[in-house]
Amino acid sequence: METFDHKVVDEFVRHMEAHEVGAAAQSNAFDKLATILLDAHRLGIYEENPIIGVQHPQYSPGRAVIPTAPQLAALRSQGDDSFRLLVDLMSGCGLRNGEAAAININNIVADDVYRVTEQVNQTTKKYSPLKHRKKGEYRDVPLPGRIRETIQWHAERYGTTDGYLLRHPKDNTQAFLPYFFQNQWQRLRKAQALDVPEGMVIYSLRHFFASNCLSHGIAITDVAEWMGHKSIEITFKTYRHLMPGTLGQAAKLLDLGLAA
Repeated sequence: METFDHKVVDEFVRHMEAHEVGAAAQSNAFDKLATILLDAHRLGIYEENPIIGVQHPQYSPGRAVIPTAPQLAALRSQGDDSFRLLVDLMSGCGLRNGEAAAININNIVADDVYRVTEQVNQTTKKYSPLKHRKKGEYRDVPLPGRIRETIQWHAERYGTTDGYLLRHPKDNTQAFLPYFFQNQWQRLRKAQALDVPEGMVIYSLRHFFASNCLSHGIAITDVAEWMGHKSIEITFKTYRHLMPGTLGQAAKLLDLGLAA
């Protein structure tokens, strides 16, 4: 720890840039390192803050490619039943694909609430805590009626294992892996069975969820919480363009107050 100073941290950032590490990965790596070093500074290991003067890597997400409602309906009809279930969970509840793979009927805590408690880790192939959360932590998300019906239909038709709807197709004792969904997506695209715009990826299903929320006046703070974003900043950067009337509406309301 004594070897770290602002020059070492700055060189670390330059090294990532030189090796063409993605902007998002750079930003995440810097945030983790900064957290450790700032804690060390508070504990007295460093007299001076070791990240003072180091420029934070900038990450500005590109504009999200969002499927239309007809494109989403077409997606639901193309794959198998597990594909349809995952499309519904990501577009209707905003789940990540690993979270959708861990869908459990016992997590329906109310008719209109699903509790997201875990995800399937692509590396370990096992259930693990949610991204940005510790073991045992969870987040509650809205559960639209149509999505609840899809979950119940799938459970009635295929049954569950300890409440889990999806399991490894060749070994029912193992978790359903997110790449099964990815593989089916790629096969359908290659066969030109999916009518999707250029730039649309699986994550675009989460973009649809955010778009659906914001277009109906739901607060972006709620959307950020439901999507499990670490910071509202990433939600705002990604979806700001979906709220084109916000500033104009605010200006009108402020004008009314000034005239009072």
